[in-house]
Amino acid sequence: MAKILIIEDELELVKVLRSYLENAGFSVITSLRGDSGLTTWHNESPDLVLLDLNLPGMDGIEIAKAIRKEASTPIIMLTARVEDTDRIIGLELGADDYVTKPFSPREVVARVKAVLRRSQPPETAAQVVQVKDLVIDEESFKVRQSGSALDLTRTEFAILLLMAQHPGKVYTRLQLLEAAQGVAYEGYERSIDAHIKNLRSKLGDKADQPRYIETVFGMGYRFKED
Repeated sequence: MAKILIIEDELELVKVLRSYLENAGFSVITSLRGDSGLTTWHNESPDLVLLDLNLPGMDGIEIAKAIRKEASTPIIMLTARVEDTDRIIGLELGADDYVTKPFSPREVVARVKAVLRRSQPPETAAQVVQVKDLVIDEESFKVRQSGSALDLTRTEFAILLLMAQHPGKVYTRLQLLEAAQGVAYEGYERSIDAHIKNLRSKLGDKADQPRYIETVFGMGYRFKED
């Protein structure tokens, strides 16, 4: 039974999310403050965190930073902020997904299942993809570049793996979103741009002189062929 930590200060929303998640078979723990929520994360080691951005005690952005310094625990942001910059900041800090308030609790459950599903080892034979100076191990979720390990989130790993398996093939943002999350929600496809930016930064890649990830204007992205 996967354990979900909800860090959210709206008590009624917490009650609703807890009910839906428990009915879906999850174990749920909660915190109404940011500072105590981070302490709970340390003590309970949840499988996934549902994280509000606006919290008393400690902002959600700071919590995401703290978690990412120590672990790759999947994070789904819950935000009432409508500006794209806020969403992008969260994704760039390593959040795996975000849901904008108001939202359907069923959608949140679906997102939780999708993020957890891609966190699990593959049921089919795992692949080790070797391309350029990268070694991508699907079973261990590890990537090495010229022998050095890269610290990627699960979402970044899934996007890189898909493109590296088929160099030269163009993927739309929706296709990458589905590969990364197991589902593709229209209106959220631009979040892929933030993940691509993260990947390029970690790979030492440049958008204007790409070695790995090319932008195909008006279409999407592809892994660059030699």
